[in-house]
Amino acid sequence: MLYPATYLHLQQNRLSTKIKFLNKLHLPSLPVPKLKQTLSKYLKSVEPFLNRYELTDTRNIVKKFEDNEGPVLQCYLEKRAENCENWLSEWWDNTAYLEYRDPVTVYSSPGLVYPLQQFANEAERLTYAAKMILGAIDYKLLIDKDLIPLEKMGKDPLDMNQYKKIYGTCRIPRPRRDELKFTPNSRHIVVVRNNNFYKMEIISENGIPSLNQIISQLSYIIKNSEILGAPIGILTADHRDRWCHAYGLLSRDEVNINTVKAIEDSLFLLCLDNPLPNWNDDTLTLAAKQCIHGGGLDGNSANRWFDKTIQFIVGIDGIVGLTYEHSPSEGQPIAVLTDHVVNYIEGNAWKSLPDIKIEKYPELLPFKLGDELNKALDVSTVTVDNLAHNLDLNVFNFTNFGKDFVKSQKLSPDSFIQIAIQYAFYRIHKVPGAHYESAATRKYIHGRTETIRSCSNESIAFAKEMLDEASTDAKKVSALRDAITAHKNYTIEALNGFGVDRHLLGLKLASKELGKELPELYKDIAFSRSSQMRLSTSQVATKCSGVMAYGPLVPNGYGCCYNPRPKDIFFALSCFEDNPETNITTFKNALENSLIDMHNLLAKTNSTNFKHY
Repeated sequence: MLYPATYLHLQQNRLSTKIKFLNKLHLPSLPVPKLKQTLSKYLKSVEPFLNRYELTDTRNIVKKFEDNEGPVLQCYLEKRAENCENWLSEWWDNTAYLEYRDPVTVYSSPGLVYPLQQFANEAERLTYAAKMILGAIDYKLLIDKDLIPLEKMGKDPLDMNQYKKIYGTCRIPRPRRDELKFTPNSRHIVVVRNNNFYKMEIISENGIPSLNQIISQLSYIIKNSEILGAPIGILTADHRDRWCHAYGLLSRDEVNINTVKAIEDSLFLLCLDNPLPNWNDDTLTLAAKQCIHGGGLDGNSANRWFDKTIQFIVGIDGIVGLTYEHSPSEGQPIAVLTDHVVNYIEGNAWKSLPDIKIEKYPELLPFKLGDELNKALDVSTVTVDNLAHNLDLNVFNFTNFGKDFVKSQKLSPDSFIQIAIQYAFYRIHKVPGAHYESAATRKYIHGRTETIRSCSNESIAFAKEMLDEASTDAKKVSALRDAITAHKNYTIEALNGFGVDRHLLGLKLASKELGKELPELYKDIAFSRSSQMRLSTSQVATKCSGVMAYGPLVPNGYGCCYNPRPKDIFFALSCFEDNPETNITTFKNALENSLIDMHNLLAKTNSTNFKHY
């Protein structure tokens, strides 16, 4: 049965950072946790990072906060919550995304690798690309008609608003805080090849073009884009303030204004990519690099507009996928879109589309450059090349077992993987690693995420037990189950809006809005250590053999995204090459060994229930 999603009502103004929804599902508002509850949970979460003297100091600081500034700030949050649907959503959009000034490329925007292809020739590539376009439009129309299935967490319906934001959306660079532009009723896409941007009408009064008609239009673009265009797209991958300055330069000319508007208003981009030169990675890892950053100026970084929410990628070498700008949506709606598009490509629905009357063929979108823009391009090229070459990636398919085995042990697959990541980090660095996992709070209206603090006393106790040669299997299994239980319990609380990090952020922003001095709690070493997330992780599940990849949150950290399937797990690991504390090959080996250690431990101690997966 198909369920209606929430209805979208757009404001009429041309540019807005808000989309207004009717709460048709009558979803509850995000709760404001009790102050004492959060502070107690916070104290427990910081224990792995402190010695006993530091912990004593932190307890005193937390008690002082609870007795003094805390109640005033808590009252402010509670009043705010009474007067809006979600007390956090606007703050979160601004602080997590729109006010973030580092490049969206590598630092914020993920890439999602689709099942890899083998194209014998250009015709095969364009056929695939045409089906990809049709699959994406098919899903867009389902969203518009409120025909996508309502997602649930248990019996609770989830907010579907993010699905309404992924088409026709573009981030706009502004001083200090960017904006989001929504054009959901757009009827065109933009196709990019050799840095040349083409506007291509895809929805008209006559309907949707047939597969052959789209192939014909793509062939027209191929034929007319042999000469490399100016690398304007690379500006969008730079620091937000530099891109904002260059955006101002572009806006001085009417030709550029019209071109930029056509790109921003498009439903999505399709990037027809060239192979990445001089990269010696395995295909999956190379594909992730293509989808995250495009390989710099010599690759395809200029064959992008990184502010667009969705950019589909189809390389002549069979690398396919997408990159998405993170601010409007989390990864799971993008993963659901991916499965729909992949299924459409592999199916036959496109065969029923008749030819229609096409009013016009793709239109080249011209740019006019001057000396100042050329200088900006030179600066951005250096930035993006450095970003591309500094991101170390390792993407692989772990085939020893999948989530079926973990379920057979009556354990949570996500918690099992999270504890394996903790164990891998500890066996390398011999210190606890502050560990972020994303938990969706979509059971609340406008819900986004809460942090699951996966590093716990229990996860460290398990890692130590595993590395202790004198320990017994019984102790190790007990420690493993304790660690998984602790993680699962925190996950449940986070999914219900009762984590630590979003509440603490709200109290901090309340302090700022009230003009108060930053409380000592936020200056304490416990806060800095526990929020310096050296492990940035998330589960983004697709049914197809896809995997999402992104960069680390901190210079000496790792990114780790995974897609657990019944018999295997896809992993995308990342770190920064210039940081001496991290090494991606070392981390990959440690993670594989940790997963195998945990599997073998359970198999050995639970042989009566064990099946080989």
